[in-house]
Amino acid sequence: MKRIIASLFIVTALASCKQEKATPKVIYEEGKSKVENTTRDTASFKVADLPILMEGTNYLIHPIGDVRVYDTDSKAYGSSKTNQVSYAISNYNRFEITGYFDNLNFQHIDSSSVKPLTTDKIQIQTATYLEAIALKTKKQIFVYTLVDSDTNKDGKINQNDIKSLYLSTADGENFTKLSEEFQELIDWNIVEAQNRLYFRCIEDFNKNGAFDKNDKVHYHYVNLLDNEWKVEVYMPK
Repeated sequence: MKRIIASLFIVTALASCKQEKATPKVIYEEGKSKVENTTRDTASFKVADLPILMEGTNYLIHPIGDVRVYDTDSKAYGSSKTNQVSYAISNYNRFEITGYFDNLNFQHIDSSSVKPLTTDKIQIQTATYLEAIALKTKKQIFVYTLVDSDTNKDGKINQNDIKSLYLSTADGENFTKLSEEFQELIDWNIVEAQNRLYFRCIEDFNKNGAFDKNDKVHYHYVNLLDNEWKVEVYMPK
């Protein structure tokens, strides 16, 4: 099983036939990168998707996120514009949940109690259940790619910030960060013969705020069967 995550390190745009400066993913200045208080978008409110039960587990998963209300220019019933509302928070494709959502709530199938994955402000982009590892070892694990810090200091946590890699058990416990601070996740994969998760990250080595060919790639792996997930460094070249 291999999960490839495409990362766009430099975002460019053309305006008036002139190329603008790339938007940095990191701004180096003193202060917290965690977003504690942000201005609430009045055009959104929190909602949960219908629950998902990964095959072989005993926990329902409720993706939590914002419903967006989009204005359009179309006229209806004498109004200059109409609103379009989407209640879809995430997409589910058997053993993976994708999207841009705020949290996952976990609920045992025999319980009415619901527990959030985290109380921190994050943006989850993928949650992947390691079904092959579970069948082989009986250990049920989720891998997450998410944003947990406002690394570009724009007051928001979103896809324009650095992406990180996390693990948890199938009940949402032992939520553990694997990647280093200020290192962008490139990709990850599972080697079932070793029960290991391998991943690569890139460090803004020249501290220019963007990820480019002059930066440094770091290589890591984790033994998924360890009681405490410890990141090991390896050098393939």
